[in-house]
Amino acid sequence: MKRQNEANLSGKVAIVTGSSRGIGKRTAIALARRGARLVVTARTVEASQSELPGTIGQTVAEIESVGGEAVAVAADLSNEEHLEQVVRTAIDRFGGVDILVNNAAVTVGHNWAAPLLEMPRADWLHHFAVNVHAPFTLAQLVVPSMESRGGGRILNVTTGSAEAHRLVEEPNPVSSVRYYSGDSTGGIPAPGASMDIPALWSPAYFASKRALDRFSNVVAPQLVAKNVFIMSVMPGWVATESAEANTELGEREDARMVPMDVPARILAYFAACENPIEYTGRVFFAERELAALGLKTDD
Repeated sequence: MKRQNEANLSGKVAIVTGSSRGIGKRTAIALARRGARLVVTARTVEASQSELPGTIGQTVAEIESVGGEAVAVAADLSNEEHLEQVVRTAIDRFGGVDILVNNAAVTVGHNWAAPLLEMPRADWLHHFAVNVHAPFTLAQLVVPSMESRGGGRILNVTTGSAEAHRLVEEPNPVSSVRYYSGDSTGGIPAPGASMDIPALWSPAYFASKRALDRFSNVVAPQLVAKNVFIMSVMPGWVATESAEANTELGEREDARMVPMDVPARILAYFAACENPIEYTGRVFFAERELAALGLKTDD
């Protein structure tokens, strides 16, 4: 990849979902630093609503502290009316939408990593409602505004865990499963042996993210004609508030956590690069691309 010049985002309007904390919050601040006006949205409005730190109001305050402008909209992304309200707020408050960052996803919950026979259908459907159907609906809602304003960007936060094994030389998926139990021991259990839930493998999460990747790849040619470009970013195992609070993973001696500013910087690059047609419809790995492009994080 050859590094492109990045345009100033002054006058641009961005929606960032799941921006009360984590990658979404850092991305919203990164876009604000480059001049964009923000609509930040998540379910957490009051600190008491979550065990994790961060609210959309606090995100707005931090954006304003760096000289940016933002408005917070509380939304459940599985609710179509809420999605419509988010986009309507962007248009009414700022005049339109230029950038959409689909960051929100279902990444926690009792049944997040439940085995096939133990996962309730409602939980499966909820993963797809937030991780796939919300980005689909938001794209339908924002593309007309983007086209009328000369073009836009849709940026999806996906996961490397959605990658499928396609080639015979790739490892057998079964051999690569690592089970993490309460005492942090790993390994493949013997047939018939009792075992803890494989916390690193979530059928609904990985399947829904794979669907999002393919959706982006398929619609990219349709959007090019409207001067709208869609890119997906695999952030890696990121040191978000929820990841650091998740003790079910045990000790992962084989991996290190990626700072939140790494995916935020790559997303900001795709929002501002001069020639996005080179990237549209593709999936990128944040840490690798950051190094390849010679980009420095904001913090």
